[in-house]
Amino acid sequence: MKRLENKIAVITGASRGIGKAIALHMAAEGARLVLTARNLAGVETVAEEIRQQGGEALAFAADVTVAAETEAMIKKTVEKFGALHILVNNAGMTRDNLIMRMSDDEWQSVLATNLTGTYHCIRAASKIMLKQREGKIINMTSVVAEMGNKGQANYCAAKAGVIGLTKSVARELASRNVQCNAIAPGFIDTDMTAGLTENAKEVLLQSIPLGRIGKPDDVAHLAVFLASYEADYITGQVFNVDGGLVMA
Repeated sequence: MKRLENKIAVITGASRGIGKAIALHMAAEGARLVLTARNLAGVETVAEEIRQQGGEALAFAADVTVAAETEAMIKKTVEKFGALHILVNNAGMTRDNLIMRMSDDEWQSVLATNLTGTYHCIRAASKIMLKQREGKIINMTSVVAEMGNKGQANYCAAKAGVIGLTKSVARELASRNVQCNAIAPGFIDTDMTAGLTENAKEVLLQSIPLGRIGKPDDVAHLAVFLASYEADYITGQVFNVDGGLVMA
């Protein structure tokens, strides 16, 4: 039996990168998926890829910064599949700038997507999971939430907030058998890191003990584990997937 057989999962920011990898791996493990992003065309492409491989996936356009759209996303999921077992909060964005030059819009937009969007989705999904007395919530944070990063005060603050949110939600929902954990990727080969120069990549690799930039699949493997029955006794934790970049 596949690890996520007959489980219903919502994945935000699922059109590319880490979100797409998680969607493909969860589908391979038997999950039925609702894939969301602001751009419907992007998630429809991923959903069609899953269907061609024999899986079941629904594409849904939603902006996680808008509470009503996250409520509609969860409602559509339950109408379509009758339940919601897994929520992966992967939607995110960056708008980098030095703190003295950062505009209010650069600050607010990054917090709205990365932190408030995660809150909106958890609030909507938790109502279903609490009634079911079952659920897995996986939030995407970042190693920079722990170590900071120049030019990313907004992103670091948002992702640090996700860690606090994860732990609070884990405590609130534990009595109803709902687990909430976070994944903190390091430098992963996605659109967010594609703009690095070769020199910047060389410097970066020197700080990663495993000597390579991570792949979206590296994160997806952990997400599948955390969504499965194998992680039933794990909640409120933050897992670094970073090649050893951050060692406490």
